[in-house]
Amino acid sequence: MQVKMSLSDQETRNARLNKRLEDIGWGLFLMLIGVIWLVPETQLPQGVWLIGVAIVLLGLNWVRYLNGIKMSGFTIILGLLALAAGLGGLLGVKLPIFAVLLILIGASIILKPLFEGKN
Repeated sequence: MQVKMSLSDQETRNARLNKRLEDIGWGLFLMLIGVIWLVPETQLPQGVWLIGVAIVLLGLNWVRYLNGIKMSGFTIILGLLALAAGLGGLLGVKLPIFAVLLILIGASIILKPLFEGKN
């Protein structure tokens, strides 16, 4: 016998799962920092830290997506920027990440009303 969850039950489940996923993301982030601080700076290529951050942020949103939880556009953008900066660091390319971040934040402020439904 299959029991259907009410919308409220599903929202509560998703909120709890999202909180748990955020906690796991913070834990992974802090562990990443700790591990990187333990490894001598000369043994890590430039950009590894940013690639690790990108994996945590983008991975968190991927798991949200797989579980039907709304993804965070802000952390997706931060993850993509961290990935670009990290790969740029590995390849020796200096990217204007701060300028790109400001442009993306401004564009999101302008475009957000277009993607939200009219109330």
